[in-house]
Amino acid sequence: MVSVYPFTGLRPAPDAYRSVPSVPYDVISAEEAAAEIEKNERSLLRVIRPDAELMDIDPHDDRIYARAAEMFAKMKAEGLFIEDDTPSFYIYQITLDGEIFTGLVSCVSVAEYNDDTIKKHELTRYDKEEDRTRHIDAVSAHTGQVFLLYKDSGLIHQTLVSIAAAHTPDGEYISAGGNLHQIFRVADPSDVEKITGLFAGIPNLYIADGHHRAKSSANVLERRLSEGRATSDAEKFMSVLFAHDSVRIYGYHRLIRDLAGMNADQFLGDLSLRFTITPLKKVDVSKNMIPVKNDGSMHIIHLYLESQWYELTRPVDPAADAISRLDVSVLQELVLDDMLAIFDPRGDPRISFVGGIAPLADVIRDVDNGEFSAAFIMQPVTAQQVIDVADAGLIMPPKSTWFEPKLLSGMVIHEIR
Repeated sequence: MVSVYPFTGLRPAPDAYRSVPSVPYDVISAEEAAAEIEKNERSLLRVIRPDAELMDIDPHDDRIYARAAEMFAKMKAEGLFIEDDTPSFYIYQITLDGEIFTGLVSCVSVAEYNDDTIKKHELTRYDKEEDRTRHIDAVSAHTGQVFLLYKDSGLIHQTLVSIAAAHTPDGEYISAGGNLHQIFRVADPSDVEKITGLFAGIPNLYIADGHHRAKSSANVLERRLSEGRATSDAEKFMSVLFAHDSVRIYGYHRLIRDLAGMNADQFLGDLSLRFTITPLKKVDVSKNMIPVKNDGSMHIIHLYLESQWYELTRPVDPAADAISRLDVSVLQELVLDDMLAIFDPRGDPRISFVGGIAPLADVIRDVDNGEFSAAFIMQPVTAQQVIDVADAGLIMPPKSTWFEPKLLSGMVIHEIR
């Protein structure tokens, strides 16, 4: 069973909530972060993307991480943060397109991450986990959350919604896209005890987003234990927990630069040996996906090639495992591997990925202008498929899921004291 822990959070001061929170470090480039910092020097980007202000230095130089610690200390000294006086949970609500998403900010156990009580579905890359390991260690804080899912009968989610409804937010931020982010501190001992007890009945948590942050937190604990400087705070990391059926999942679309020497007719002919191909007369490219009706018995993928849309279908093998049943796995094996020789989608420059939240017009723009030859539009996996993969101890293909809502960094911070 899982453990959730209240903690004494570090939060933006009341007049700083409108300026301190930022997008996560891994969704913005150093150049983009520098432009944001120039407009708002209070932004947490100065801590989580220190390379934005030191772009003449190697981003993995020791001075980069020293700069992160320096900026964090400076922001605290300037009074941009307040520290809560008692351990608390925090309810994080995001209003996105009129829909409210409700999650619980808490600490979870590194030990439960290591023993797979907290389950994974993605591989981590050493360079990325080493970067965040050094960053967390340097600033002695978790500045961003790991996005976790839990399977809920409805009681936990409804309890969190009810608690938030009974309080006014302790801080809020409106993002550039107009989405409202709100934090509600939960310090009442009876509420803390109720939440803790409810999660004690949950057997597992599942990482939706933040595999590198979770692994880096485990690395920091291991490093500090070996150096004799570990504390109980290092045994935990900060997360936001959402009910698995209360989030949105989008697919990651694939853009292909060339057809491996084939022309369009040859490519479609080869493709027809693997899929049933149906031309589509009309597609609404203002939407972010092509709606389909599917009971799970068919693989359904859409192709955009030479200004024409096609629907590709193939029966799902009932004997297939949780990975082989995914559309992305079938596309990878039958098309990217067999037809196009794109064996390494993580590193091959012939393939690019677009998060499924983008309108189709944006996805196909670079096909129409000639930069890419074709686009494969993917249907989203379900939360249950993510859970099935993790429960089976399997790893999803790269760029299989895009989760919403996207969380901000800096709404609340967990310090490692």
